Amino acid sequence: MSRVHAGALICALAFYLGTYSGCTAANLDGIVDPNLTIRSVERHIDLQSQLTKITTRVVMENKQGKEDRVRNFLFCLDDAQSRFISYIAARVEPDKLELKVKETKVPTHRDRIFYSVDLGNHLAARRSLTIELETVFTHELVPHPKQITQQEKQLVRYTGNVYACLPYPVTKQTTYVALPTRNLESYTKIKPVSQTGSMLAYGPYESQPPFSYEEMTVHFENNNKFLTVTRLERVLEISHWGNIAVEEHIDLLHTGALLKGSFSRYEYARESKSGQASIQSFDTILPAAASDIYYRDEIGNISTSHTRIKKDSVELNLRPRFPLFGGWKTRYTIGYNVPSYEYLFHSGDEFALEMRLLDHIFDDMVVDEMVLKIILPEGARNIKLELPYPVNRLPDSLHYTYLDVTGRPVISVTKNNLVENHIQSFRLKYTFPRLLMLQEPLMIVLALWLMFLAVIVYVRCDFSIDKDEVSESKLRIAGQCEKILAAQDRRIATYYNLEEQLSYLKVSKDTNSFQSAIKGINQEYKAANNALNEIAQKIKGESTDVYDRIQELQKCDRYLKEIYGQLQALYLEKLIPGKISRQQFIDMETTISRKKEDCIEKINTIIKSLR
Repeated sequence: MSRVHAGALICALAFYLGTYSGCTAANLDGIVDPNLTIRSVERHIDLQSQLTKITTRVVMENKQGKEDRVRNFLFCLDDAQSRFISYIAARVEPDKLELKVKETKVPTHRDRIFYSVDLGNHLAARRSLTIELETVFTHELVPHPKQITQQEKQLVRYTGNVYACLPYPVTKQTTYVALPTRNLESYTKIKPVSQTGSMLAYGPYESQPPFSYEEMTVHFENNNKFLTVTRLERVLEISHWGNIAVEEHIDLLHTGALLKGSFSRYEYARESKSGQASIQSFDTILPAAASDIYYRDEIGNISTSHTRIKKDSVELNLRPRFPLFGGWKTRYTIGYNVPSYEYLFHSGDEFALEMRLLDHIFDDMVVDEMVLKIILPEGARNIKLELPYPVNRLPDSLHYTYLDVTGRPVISVTKNNLVENHIQSFRLKYTFPRLLMLQEPLMIVLALWLMFLAVIVYVRCDFSIDKDEVSESKLRIAGQCEKILAAQDRRIATYYNLEEQLSYLKVSKDTNSFQSAIKGINQEYKAANNALNEIAQKIKGESTDVYDRIQELQKCDRYLKEIYGQLQALYLEKLIPGKISRQQFIDMETTISRKKEDCIEKINTIIKSLR
């Protein structure tokens, strides 16, 4: 009797599975290749950080007897998973050759998101192929409980499918779950299942139908960084003078379990286990050529940062002003410069910029929203942007800074839900006439020329309403005094020449050459003296005091002229003919020199008063 019931049960089960498979095949007819068989599926679910990283290794076989190749492979996500998906990639093993993955629609399964992997020519008839699917999910780990005290550990819960969501029957599949610690609160026991340290192993499971689903829940301890960049604004300012300025404005939020109760700084510093889920610091990786690095917030510069120079990067350890607990947030700005020759290439007037769309902020990062702004030099045109993955292009705008006239073009893009896998490079091509590089230097030269011209015009213009006769008279007198001093310098020069001629006469005894030289000296003295008299007449009406000093100067100069005449007569009439002894000559010359020095001292005193 029991054998009859068992046989009936087996028949019913076989009928159900056949009916289900037939319905599934009918629903996916024309999309799923019936010649494709999934021999084995091995899934690795990494829950060691705040991200859910799933690597699925699929071994498939093309049972087609002819030479037809299988071109596509489908896999899907349910509605819950599709809300958290951030990154999808597929590769051929063992060469790690990238395969194209695109989203596709299946009208009969609107509750699922399907992805098609282009196999190309890799899966020929009667051949097998191993591919690796990599998926990364964000915000899939939920803190449970949602609030913890400062001393408690953080527990999170993961809910997913123990099987791979495939529209094909699977002969054999196994799922491994990697946890950060071996401290598990609970997990779903779908036999066969085992735990080895911090690893859970589900399976192997044999002969699973398409779209198999069995809920798996894992509740475990995870004190790693649950840190989310809620908004990132990344600005790249391109300069053709050799520099690219990078600035990032970052909003951070601790998305782990909320802090219950008050925060005790004393307990936090005293006990090592206090605040295990909090975040004190994190490392940001910058390009190796980064220089002039700054780290600040709305208050000002944050000095609690350290830079480590490595061979291929610059590692910047950032420490916020306060530790971050669940629900706490902060905002900061980081900036640096890099040389343009490493990222900007050109051929003539055609330029190409190759830089990262997103850079490393911290390990296992999550960026909810990113806005990238690329500021090009003024005059750039024919702009073409090539991106490694789809993003939303924002309307172009203009940015004005020093010496800009028409504004600099700004290319803006935005994307949500990014992880480290999105750190890839973009290419921006544009045309920029290199002659425009002279625009700013010429503008500076023109501005300086106009400024100097304005100063020249200003100092030569009289903006006073009434003329100041006293000031003008002082200016005229000062000008005439300068001319008087110049004429006096000419007269003094004639005296120096006369002394040189007397010295030469004393040695050579040549009176003829002396007389001819004296004629030229007297002519120069007469010209300077006449010029001084003319100037004195002009000053007479302006200032009697200055005129009186000039007359005193003239009187002293006439006396000095007489003294030089006496000295000249001593040489010509007595010394040269030999009518005087040596001692008498010395005594008389000393007397004349003393008179000359006294007169010169008076003249110098008058000259000082005229300056």
